[in-house]
Amino acid sequence: MDSQTSQSSQTPHTFQVDLRGLVDLLSHHLYSSPKVYLRELLQNSVDAITARRAEQPDAPARVRLYPEAGSLRVEDSGIGLTEADVHNLLATIGRSSKRTEGIADGIQEVRSDFLGQFGIGLLACFVVAERIRVVSRSARTPDAAPVEWTASDDGSYTVRTLPHEARPEPGTTVHLVARAGAGEWLTPERVLTLARDFGSLLPYDVRVGDEAVTDLPAPWNRSYPSPANRRVALARHCHELFGFTPLDSIELDVPLAGIRGVAYVLPSAVSPAQRATHRVHLKGMLLTERAEQLLPDWAFFVRCVLDTDSLRPTASRESLYEDETLAAVRDALGTRIRSWLTGLAAGDPERLAAFLSVHHLGVKSLARHDTEMLRTMLPWLPFETTDGQLSLEEFAQRHPVVHFTRTVEEYRQVAPIASAQGVGVINGGYTYDSELVEALPSVLPGTVVAELDADTVTAHLDAVDPAEELALSGFLAAARAKLDPLGCDVVLRAFHPLSVPALHLDDRAARHEQARAEAEEQADDLWAGILGSLRGSAPRARLVLNHLSPLIRRISSLGDPELIGTATESLYGQALLMAQRPLRPADTALLNRAFIGLLEWATHGEDGN
Repeated sequence: MDSQTSQSSQTPHTFQVDLRGLVDLLSHHLYSSPKVYLRELLQNSVDAITARRAEQPDAPARVRLYPEAGSLRVEDSGIGLTEADVHNLLATIGRSSKRTEGIADGIQEVRSDFLGQFGIGLLACFVVAERIRVVSRSARTPDAAPVEWTASDDGSYTVRTLPHEARPEPGTTVHLVARAGAGEWLTPERVLTLARDFGSLLPYDVRVGDEAVTDLPAPWNRSYPSPANRRVALARHCHELFGFTPLDSIELDVPLAGIRGVAYVLPSAVSPAQRATHRVHLKGMLLTERAEQLLPDWAFFVRCVLDTDSLRPTASRESLYEDETLAAVRDALGTRIRSWLTGLAAGDPERLAAFLSVHHLGVKSLARHDTEMLRTMLPWLPFETTDGQLSLEEFAQRHPVVHFTRTVEEYRQVAPIASAQGVGVINGGYTYDSELVEALPSVLPGTVVAELDADTVTAHLDAVDPAEELALSGFLAAARAKLDPLGCDVVLRAFHPLSVPALHLDDRAARHEQARAEAEEQADDLWAGILGSLRGSAPRARLVLNHLSPLIRRISSLGDPELIGTATESLYGQALLMAQRPLRPADTALLNRAFIGLLEWATHGEDGN
């Protein structure tokens, strides 16, 4: 008994597949839309023709689709099936007709010409059909009778042979009957639209009724009278395909990867964080309209359409499989776009300037990783500086030291004063800018680059005569006492323009120390002790008062310490607003207090009169 039980437990069993459940899985999780059923039909037909032509090069290459109310008939002149093929291929879920058995037996050498890889095939048609009927006659075995395979979405099927006159010529005819609620996918208008979308670049004669589907050669493979005519034609193609007129078009030709296509330059700026989607055909069949990983991240300013015979699709055949081939193609396409930019810089500066006015961010993203590209683009990439919009090359020629800030706020603090003092500053707060400025010495040897901080700005401001500063010691002491609780020192300097009475300066270290001190004040004893141990020795923020300003001179002559304190708070708040710095709650309270204090002083003076 034990022996029999042991032998029974080792008997292999076959999984029972719930076809309706599997179709539901395909429609909701594998495929993005029911429309893929038509791609699978076209794909099977094209592969069958490819297989037949491998043995009979002169064989006809036709695919015909005949949509009717609630049904669709697809005929091809492919290699066809025998009754044995039907049992081996159509009746086994997951069996691929492109494997080494079945119709591909003996023609493995042309396997790379097939579109399909996963044997899902007709199963996808159950997404829209409740019944599928296949009538096929083998070209490899001409004497074999035609065979009919009929399947329902409940998983049942029948196979029978037919008289020879039922299918006089080799090939296959597929009949679909729509399932409830899916009739719209089999209407003539929808079938024609989908067939053109999926099959416009297929190498065979594909028609829906009398309407041609294929449109060959592809726009990028056609001959044109002149480069100008080519640009116009490709721009028209881009508008039809993507809905925009491109700034330019870039030829994508990578013979080793079997890639031909075109990249269209977007006419308006886009965010680098926005994932670009591209249109990829695999051996003429549309694979996806949403390929995201096709180009390097920096090339977010183009949209591509191309045909390939080397990239590997995922199981759904709606996206690309990330592998070494795709990585190599990505690099090759990136090189092609980089060459286009270099060509513009060398021979068409007007078009380059028009491009950079829209997409300088993408080029900066590329240049920060590519020294040669940075060197090429130096005369063209725009940067915000105290001398206006300039390239790094021109700015470096004007200033012996290239000063830059890492944030826009820091630049806004110092730009007016630095400009008046003759100190050149680049705003490095925009995306990639500070990285490119720091890389400048690598392409312009001898260039001195320095980050601008509060000490540097203060050092470039003129010191006040010691005797005059001593005479104002009482005023400065009152001002310092007022701002000390805010973590801000007060210094006196002379600088232009005279219209700026006070300048607020700090750096990242000072801001970090300020944030630490605020957190320490609000923390419990344990956490305050930890934060206290982290206290840094970095300089504090400073309010630089302009000794040349008539307003500062009038305030310094006031004899009322309380009024001096209110005026100092007003100067501090106004300097923060000028720098466009975010205000802390304490700063907001100070501004309100200073404003009310000045109003009280002004109205008190009127009452006194």
